[in-house]
Amino acid sequence: MFDNLSERLERSFKILKGEGKITEINVAETLKDVRRALLDADVNYKVAKQFTDTVKVKALGQNVLTAVKPSQLMVKIVHDELTTLMGGETAEIDLNGRPAVILMAGLQGSGKTTFSGKLARMLKTKRNRKPLLVACDVYRPAAIDQLKVLADQIGVPMYTEPGSKDPVQIAQHAIQEAKAKGQDTVIIDTAGRLAVDEQMMQEIAAIKQAVQPQEILFVVDSMTGQDAVNTAKEFNDRLDFTGVILTKLDGDTRGGAALSIRTVVDKPIKFIGTGEKLEAIDQFHPARMADRILGMGDIVSLVERAQEQYDEEEAKRLQKKIQKNQFDFNDFMSQIQQIKKMGNLKELASMIPGVGKAIKDVDIDDNAFKSIEAIINSMTPKERTHPEILNGSRRQRIARGSGTNLQEVNRLLKQFDETRKMMKKVTGSKMGQMMMARGRR
Repeated sequence: MFDNLSERLERSFKILKGEGKITEINVAETLKDVRRALLDADVNYKVAKQFTDTVKVKALGQNVLTAVKPSQLMVKIVHDELTTLMGGETAEIDLNGRPAVILMAGLQGSGKTTFSGKLARMLKTKRNRKPLLVACDVYRPAAIDQLKVLADQIGVPMYTEPGSKDPVQIAQHAIQEAKAKGQDTVIIDTAGRLAVDEQMMQEIAAIKQAVQPQEILFVVDSMTGQDAVNTAKEFNDRLDFTGVILTKLDGDTRGGAALSIRTVVDKPIKFIGTGEKLEAIDQFHPARMADRILGMGDIVSLVERAQEQYDEEEAKRLQKKIQKNQFDFNDFMSQIQQIKKMGNLKELASMIPGVGKAIKDVDIDDNAFKSIEAIINSMTPKERTHPEILNGSRRQRIARGSGTNLQEVNRLLKQFDETRKMMKKVTGSKMGQMMMARGRR
């Protein structure tokens, strides 16, 4: 995501490196390159021009402090303007209705149905909501089946009326169902088309009129670039939606939609999709996205994802086992599962400041843990709990059972032993510091 734009912007800022001060000439040269980079990223032409004009005015109006290089100042100004361009403040979802009604809109193939499931899961797990998914795509049977599968996976109810071809009535009945069964959030998945047409617009406008939703979220495939922006404008002119959801930001996208859509339709981006998994949904933070575009990482989002998987009781249990040198392969496997739940490995690594550029051309496979899991799964319960009993013949059997070789098994056992020693050392020093602190008190 945004890799090419990040690289081009970095090259643009190099024009100012070594310059003693900001002048109209070197700013014009830098911003000419910045505008070219934005256009190559599929940013709307008017948006790109307005952006660089604003940056130019702000840059020429700045006095460069002795401690700050002109290129550093330009990065800060561009960062601030990118944040403003994408909305400035983080936009919250409106859940004030009883029930709160969320209407999903968008073209077919934009990821509307999948995102309905992702949103329901997020609201259930992070906001303690009780969502009801509603199937109002009465033209595509696969959409109803897909929504049912998603609802079952995340453990939320789904409302559908088999045989009915009246999406307005289905939506109204679903809200009555939610009220009767204590569901506080209704997420309505509507029909899409391959292109904007009058029938679809009239239908979704009728649903809006009938259910008066708190949120109308326009789901757009970010890989479609300027087409996404144009489609968003057409939908907004008819629906006056409340927010945008950008899907497939983990793919080979140039990022132009994210940078243009907010300005063109004047509606906030509320969520982004960062992968195929149901947990691959993030609230959109303009400042954090600006950090990532400029290669600064996004450590806050990385910490938030880690905290979502953090279990305090499990952490205490592990700490006790580590202190007693009882950390075993069952615990190791549990930690791997938690890391995998955090999302795409390459995306996670790119959130660390300075790492994104370093791993740009490195292929980090999401199946990186596959051979490790296969080796652990080939151990007996006793071997997982007592790794010290793994002699030569047991290792040979594990290698055959896991489809790996003896060298891979030996390497994992060595890494595990070193990890266990390091964890005991770190935990021991932490405990010592705590005891000393208590003694001083």
